[in-house]
Amino acid sequence: MSEPKPERSIIVIGAASCAGAPDPGCAAGPDALHHYEVFHDTPLQRVAWDAILRVPRMPPQAALIAVSALNRKLAEKVHGVLDEGNFPLVVGGDHSCAIGTWSGAQRALADRGALGLIWIDAHMDSHTFDTTQSGQLHGMPVASLLGRGHAALRAFGPPLPDLRPGDLCLIGVRSYEAGEAALLHQLGVRVYTMDEVRARGLRAVFDEALARVRARTAGFGVSVDLDALDPEEEPGVGSPVPGGIRCAELAAALARLRGDPDFIAMEIVEYNPYRDRDRATADAAGAFVEAVTPLASKPAR
Repeated sequence: MSEPKPERSIIVIGAASCAGAPDPGCAAGPDALHHYEVFHDTPLQRVAWDAILRVPRMPPQAALIAVSALNRKLAEKVHGVLDEGNFPLVVGGDHSCAIGTWSGAQRALADRGALGLIWIDAHMDSHTFDTTQSGQLHGMPVASLLGRGHAALRAFGPPLPDLRPGDLCLIGVRSYEAGEAALLHQLGVRVYTMDEVRARGLRAVFDEALARVRARTAGFGVSVDLDALDPEEEPGVGSPVPGGIRCAELAAALARLRGDPDFIAMEIVEYNPYRDRDRATADAAGAFVEAVTPLASKPAR
């Protein structure tokens, strides 16, 4: 009998920045998850930390510069990991790092086709400076990836096509504002609110979203903002919103991606270790990576 074929290595890239968010605790998320060792090798898959990217301390008015600088570095890292045939796992930090993560993934896919993206989040993250009330950049990454918003949040390397609205799905949304909802409605992005998730079940919603992001693309990724989870169960997040997804449900849905060659990258963001309780939210992050990893060393909780 032949030996099992080795899988792509999972290369973990930290994005230790809270420059895009009001809660400074999320900047400590990547270091805490590294220290807790929540991501594990399996017989078929190696998991290794690469780098934890950081930005210098800047005053609030320089947040745009800091976020842009981090995302430029992150896009290069993600592109490099994919070019080497491995699987990037980006760990934030606030969710503005998603601009760099998925810009790098788009660049790696550019010769093959478009990128699909499942965005699991309590929020829409689809503001521009014209619609935001807070001015927080972690509320803007979806709009930026769709080609809307400030140029400094979209200029990372060679010009790339914007993420196509039909190749993007949001799951778990339950906190948003009129301006960002209007943008996504105008563009035709499929948004599965938490009400719809409850009514139909996460598995049905996830399968439908997966079919959409795979239909016309060369590969797809998943971005998990930990605030998509119910804070009664997982409190260690930057922007908790009541009534979220249960950890076990999301792990079961993500397990459907195990071994899928078109699943090219993953992102887990907004972990705040200072708000966590008995490492519950850190362990959830580990469970989600175990769920997508072939022959996980222990079952997702």
